[in-house]
Amino acid sequence: MKIYGYTQLTLLDYPGKLASTVFVGGCNYRCPYCHNADLVTCKTNLPLIPEASILRHILKRKNALEGVCITGGEPTIYKDLPQFIEKIKDIGLLVKLDTNGTNPAMVKYLHEQGLIDYVAMDIKSSPSGYAKAVGLGEISMSEIFETAEFLLRGSVDYEFRTTVVEGIHEVDDFEKIGKWIGGAKRYFLQAYKRSERQFAPAGLETPSTDKMTQILEICRKHIPSTVIRGE
Repeated sequence: MKIYGYTQLTLLDYPGKLASTVFVGGCNYRCPYCHNADLVTCKTNLPLIPEASILRHILKRKNALEGVCITGGEPTIYKDLPQFIEKIKDIGLLVKLDTNGTNPAMVKYLHEQGLIDYVAMDIKSSPSGYAKAVGLGEISMSEIFETAEFLLRGSVDYEFRTTVVEGIHEVDDFEKIGKWIGGAKRYFLQAYKRSERQFAPAGLETPSTDKMTQILEICRKHIPSTVIRGE
């Protein structure tokens, strides 16, 4: 795996756990609002971090840490992801996986092998708006639907989350999302904020507080657990 970033301690990335976060490069999407665009393309000034270096640090801090979050980029594009996680599990820590849901086979395999304890899946938009949200002309939704359905069955602890972007999303998208993942255990909305590390084309803006509240109310009709993250 190409590892470009490592946060030694965080209370934000793994809900309820003191964790470290590993950032991998590469992704099969090109979401125009991505906050880690340099990692997505691997066109970054950040040096590659040897896997062994990260594992040594995790081992040293294992008595303080509860878990490790693996994010990106998109971790499931790497065939050696299971082997890396096995080494973390051997240390005795929980593992949270962040994913766009495009590799259900990998997510299911990691679960079957006891390698993941929590999954955060990005719901980019309603099915009809997905291609625009992920920056591609055409996409297949079958893998996305499969991963979401697997998580909804509750085999592994999970959350869904959507970054709300003015210029990408319409209010009606969230009615459709609500019907799609209705009854989800956890669903988080977070408002887009522009940063220097994004592709950030013109026309993308932070949604207003009123619009976020409107979207929240729509989602809660179908997903009572919905909350706005980052308020």
